Amino acid sequence: MDPAQLADASRLRTRATVLHADADSFFAAVEQRDKPSLRGRPVLVGGTGPRGVVSTASYEARRAGARSAMSMSRARRLSPAAAVLFPRFEAYSAYSRIIMATLGSLSELVEPLSIDEAFVDLEAGPFADDPAGAAADVRALIRERTGLAVSIGIGRTKLIAKLASDAGKPDGLLVVEPADEDDFLLPLPVRAVPGIGPATAAALERLDVRTVADLRRQELDVLTMTVGESSGVNLFRLARGIDLRPVAPGGERKSVGAERTFAEDIFGADLIAAAIDRVADEALRRLTAHGGGARTVVAKVRFADFTTLTRSVTLAQPSAEPAELRAAAHQAARAAGISDSVRLLGVSFHNLSAHAQLTLPWGDDEPAPPVDDDLDDTPATLGLLTEENARPGLDVEHPSLGRGWVVHVRGRQATVRFESVDTPPARSQVVDLDTDPLLLVPPLTPDGLT
Repeated sequence: MDPAQLADASRLRTRATVLHADADSFFAAVEQRDKPSLRGRPVLVGGTGPRGVVSTASYEARRAGARSAMSMSRARRLSPAAAVLFPRFEAYSAYSRIIMATLGSLSELVEPLSIDEAFVDLEAGPFADDPAGAAADVRALIRERTGLAVSIGIGRTKLIAKLASDAGKPDGLLVVEPADEDDFLLPLPVRAVPGIGPATAAALERLDVRTVADLRRQELDVLTMTVGESSGVNLFRLARGIDLRPVAPGGERKSVGAERTFAEDIFGADLIAAAIDRVADEALRRLTAHGGGARTVVAKVRFADFTTLTRSVTLAQPSAEPAELRAAAHQAARAAGISDSVRLLGVSFHNLSAHAQLTLPWGDDEPAPPVDDDLDDTPATLGLLTEENARPGLDVEHPSLGRGWVVHVRGRQATVRFESVDTPPARSQVVDLDTDPLLLVPPLTPDGLT
């Protein structure tokens, strides 16, 4: 497609009205909602081990410089007053179901992107004539039902709607009319464009491209020579606001996988092979929960110096045979040239198919959470609280003191705040687990809240 054809393509979407909703700092916001003493305080959610990574930082923690994907140790140095909590995926999923169901009242075409983010095609529902009013009403309804803030952007395309919701954060609503797209889009930093990461941004920097306006001034052949044919064409389109993607509800999941960050770097063929097996087995459990098989197996290896490589193996046809997929994971990992200490290993399955050579049952294990997690940080199953299964933020219950959450456990002494979403903030109490045992319990779901 030449530049003229690309420009003409934008006319195909002139009548669309796309809404993008994104829960603000979702995991941390749920924790602050469920734990009254943390409201207005900095909160970090993620791995709590020595090599944990921040999954979500509350806005209070972000003001101190903490952010998602940062090492937890660094985030704690930047925000020393922050509460550090282990993720509670069951709670997040419950809140997510309410948010998605509420968005479903706007249109039949809702495309969830993740647990806290979705596109809605308003043209397919009854609110096409008043998108701003519909968005304001749905934001208020989500807050009433969950107590959470959701930022919403509305535009002619997915690109504009997504960028508008980002610009409206936190807790905002921004409508970009088609006539105002250039005024909104061109001043944005080029890193705001979805898909432009550090490497692409560095390549564009060499062309003196820092804003979307700078990007638009680049010729198509210059972009393709700089970042490759596919990426160059995509950037040329996006810089002009051209995004032909429809809102596609119920889209097929593109991959499943797992990864593990090790408490200490591992070295040696035997240790690495055993670690690949463990991570591959976790990924296989997720594939089994998804159903069907996969044709491509990807291994991700992060070395001690943080260099990260990915390599893939593509099978002749989709397979759900554990031995075959595990062998492909080993082959892909070897292709990464492991010759140094390894900090992280990941295995993921791509090109998923409902049909495979063989689908075998994988025992009675519950499917893992729908995000990658640090397996060393996974608590034991529910039961009596001990130092071994304790993680900060998990829910506990006492026969007389009621529900609360773990601050920390040292030996047989547990520090707990006995509070929940509908109680006043509580002070920490120390409980002797020998004389006053505590039970680890599932989170209260929003449906069970008063």
